[in-house]
Amino acid sequence: MSRAKHTPSGTPALVALTTAGVDHTAHAYEHDPGSTLGYGLEAAAVLGVEPERVFKTLMADVDGTLTVAVVPVTGRLDLKALAHAVGGKKAAMADPAAAERATGYVVGGISPLGQKSPHPTVLDETVWLFDTVLVSGGRRGLDVELAPGDLARLTDAVVAAIARD
Repeated sequence: MSRAKHTPSGTPALVALTTAGVDHTAHAYEHDPGSTLGYGLEAAAVLGVEPERVFKTLMADVDGTLTVAVVPVTGRLDLKALAHAVGGKKAAMADPAAAERATGYVVGGISPLGQKSPHPTVLDETVWLFDTVLVSGGRRGLDVELAPGDLARLTDAVVAAIARD
């Protein structure tokens, strides 16, 4: 892992990590628009990483508040569990255009880090099973690897059981 010592550049996610002085590794790969795997599973396959260590960033609307959910690419988001984790009653997937506007990222490249403005964030509890995890680095074809504790701290996240198979 590297800690950049120069002026931050790159995606807002990489800038946020560098500015915070967090050890991380950027993993760029050639995204295949024709892939049927989905962004996260494609990243795991191309990078040769266990899929359980790769987490996808989803945006949900919980009682009218856009909320970030970070779950393993091998599972699905449990919307009821997400709502419960943030003290809400009802959650639904956010409109993709609204998610893009709110985060400054495109779908398939939404990172939990460096979003335009902070949103309530929930990490699935399986994040603690690994020394490092991978999340989107802020564009399709870029993942960033970092320690789960750093991810939780930088996103001010709640950690809860929000994924299901």
